[in-house]
Amino acid sequence: MLILFVITVTSCSSVRKHNEQRSSFIPPEKLKEDIDYAYSKLKEMHPHLYWYISKEELDYKFDSVKSSIDKPLTPLEFYFKLQPVIASIREGHLSLKMPRKKFTSKEIKSLKNKRALFGRFEYYVQDNRLYIIENKDSIEHIKPGTEILSINSIPVSVYLQKYRSLISSDGLNTTFQPYYLKDMFFNFYTAEKGIYDSVKIETLYKNENHAYILKRESKSQNDLEKDKEEKKLTPEKKINDYVAFTNSYNRNFKFLDKDSTVAYMKVKSFSLDYSNKFYRETFDKIKKAAASYLIIDVRNNYGGSLEEINNLYSYLASDPYVLIKPSQITSRTTPLKTNYFRKSSPLEYALKGLTYPTYVFAQTFSTYKKEGKVYYKMKAAKITKPKKDAFHGKVFMLINGGSFSASSIITSKLKNDKRVVLIGEETGGANDGTVAGFYSYQKLPNSKIRLPIGLLLVQPNITFSNTQRGVVPDVVVSQSMQDIIEKKDPQLDWVRNEIEKEKENSTK
Repeated sequence: MLILFVITVTSCSSVRKHNEQRSSFIPPEKLKEDIDYAYSKLKEMHPHLYWYISKEELDYKFDSVKSSIDKPLTPLEFYFKLQPVIASIREGHLSLKMPRKKFTSKEIKSLKNKRALFGRFEYYVQDNRLYIIENKDSIEHIKPGTEILSINSIPVSVYLQKYRSLISSDGLNTTFQPYYLKDMFFNFYTAEKGIYDSVKIETLYKNENHAYILKRESKSQNDLEKDKEEKKLTPEKKINDYVAFTNSYNRNFKFLDKDSTVAYMKVKSFSLDYSNKFYRETFDKIKKAAASYLIIDVRNNYGGSLEEINNLYSYLASDPYVLIKPSQITSRTTPLKTNYFRKSSPLEYALKGLTYPTYVFAQTFSTYKKEGKVYYKMKAAKITKPKKDAFHGKVFMLINGGSFSASSIITSKLKNDKRVVLIGEETGGANDGTVAGFYSYQKLPNSKIRLPIGLLLVQPNITFSNTQRGVVPDVVVSQSMQDIIEKKDPQLDWVRNEIEKEKENSTK
């Protein structure tokens, strides 16, 4: 009981100190020190900092933001100054963490017992406009296709313009922002404004204006029981990687026709969890059905595990292959800058302390030098053999601006190897790779804002396009907001029609 009391008091004190620091004003000279610190750490650890922006241009941007600070700012105000400069580097994985208010255990418990205020809708962003495309609980009977004009009398366009400057994709790609912005809009909003119990929104639907008061309702006992049930992991939930927050699966598989010739696989995230079993069982089903076509859907897949995409590729390859090129890092000591003890409880800290020498030894021997450059040893950079149940039929892949990071790596590799027909729109992630892998979590000394820096240059083993763009589809097919509202899928429909044509031609 004494230990629990000490932990509770310490936790509350930590939350209070964090929130006090978040609302404090920091002198200009201290903020300028943070800017210099951020840039020095980027130059020290980022393996391809000037990939999409010249050193001269980036130097100018950092100098300009320093010159613009002439009065004390809160960490949040400072974030909105510095993050657009970080975003101008055009590395989608590189971003300051917005300083958010922390909550006590009691506050967190209270929020868990209430329904989300904004999270019960699905959204769509087009230009500087925000639409509701799904109303999960028929709240206020708001219709899909309704535009949100303002929140608490402030135009949504103001927020969209502000938040857009915080987001970058890899390189010159323009398709990523609308997908990421629709998912992150209310994360940015609540981090900036706080968590409300109610808000007023003004809307437009079919040329008619309406105002609604959205309220954070308490969950009923049935809702709380349902939450508990959803968190229980059944074998089906495990293998398909169930996500309780969205009440959906990361992985789905089915046949699209009665004779099982067309297989369809949807992967929302390469989370790695139970993925080996999913792919093993899925490709076993495909082989037993003697399917001729496979559609892989990685739309709105922000990426994840290299290990998982390498495993997936092994079920699509005919010959041994290498998924990625050797991963470059800035120095041999870079792997030791990954904050080994980050987010450790006292017990975890003690255990990690015992294993730290082993960790240092392993990381020290995980690098090698070649032709004056330092590389990190990665399994995906070695030769991988195809699986015995590998699929040898025709593969179609559905992509869009929400296909990012690992999704772009595997897409780019499949396209380079002429193993796939890509349908949809340009991916949000770059065709020629990205900087991610693992991170060094830096903290700016005065504002305390966190800056995770990717340490590995991860590039698919391909002939580079050097376009600074995403993976371009073989066939461009767009999906409109109205398509989504009406549950229409023109991209998948195009593939199904193409398969039908091929089947008809093969029988002539």
